[in-house]
Amino acid sequence: MDGIPAIDEPVFQNVSEVDWLADKEPVIAFELGGDARAYPLQVLTWHEIVNDEVGGTPVAVTFCPLCNTAVAFERPEIEGEVTTFGTSGKLIHSNLVMYDRATESLWPQVTGEALVGELEGAQLERLPARIVSWQDFRNAFRTGRVLSRDTGHDRRYGENPYPGYDDVDSAPFLFSGETDGRLAAVERVLGIDSHGEVVAFPYFRLEDRASGGLTAANETIGSKPVVVVWKAGTTSALDGADIAGSRDVGAAVAYSRRVGGMVLTFISQGGTLVDQETHTTWNLLGRAIEGRLEGRSLRPIEAVDSFWFDWAAFHPETKIWRGT
Repeated sequence: MDGIPAIDEPVFQNVSEVDWLADKEPVIAFELGGDARAYPLQVLTWHEIVNDEVGGTPVAVTFCPLCNTAVAFERPEIEGEVTTFGTSGKLIHSNLVMYDRATESLWPQVTGEALVGELEGAQLERLPARIVSWQDFRNAFRTGRVLSRDTGHDRRYGENPYPGYDDVDSAPFLFSGETDGRLAAVERVLGIDSHGEVVAFPYFRLEDRASGGLTAANETIGSKPVVVVWKAGTTSALDGADIAGSRDVGAAVAYSRRVGGMVLTFISQGGTLVDQETHTTWNLLGRAIEGRLEGRSLRPIEAVDSFWFDWAAFHPETKIWRGT
């Protein structure tokens, strides 16, 4: 266990102090209780788990590079103490399997459900996490904080240890079994599981619809009105050897379309996100920056960036969004 060391005592910098991230580099954006933090993938690819406390809540922010999945959880109290998580060294469908240090039960990252051990069947509370560009995070959260490269470990931060891994024509690493042939195995999707309805939004279809580098898909999933937003300008953490210079794959995020008593409909207008009901302008992180609803925020919903093979393995019943 812990062959890939989790970060247990994370150090943070203020947004204004960071000069080592390129504008388009991917970070995990996570906000809780008014506390906004960015976890750069150039660090998380080497550690996979950060045990942290955000907005007064103990959390684990996780990234599985073999599946391109970023998921955050509330760390539970076990036998009177809040536990931490480490990497077990095991995989299921190539997905990171975590272990809690209280009971050493095993938890696949994608599901957050204990698979083996004393806590088998227990479910972690998931919290929305989004992969976006450093520039988009910085612009949205001027007073946010950023996970430092001061981790206590000697790693080549900024380098991708899996160069070429997300080539759409390549096969997933350490994945056994048949892949779902409806999409290429390492096609990027944003997966949403809402009240029994499961939908995957392929990045390439979102990109095909993008106007001015941005698109919005207004949908109803599991009776809930949601919007999926895709925006150009985020590099892959799993393409070139240098993450900052890798190709632009964009970023996809998902929100509830319900604000107060209204259900909003979103469109791309001049490269920005605008709702048709109030003509308010919103940024990628779901904040209203101009118009009638300025200062309000959209509620992020649980949505997982993932390679298709992994999402489909855990969610074989998933529907694929066709872009219509």
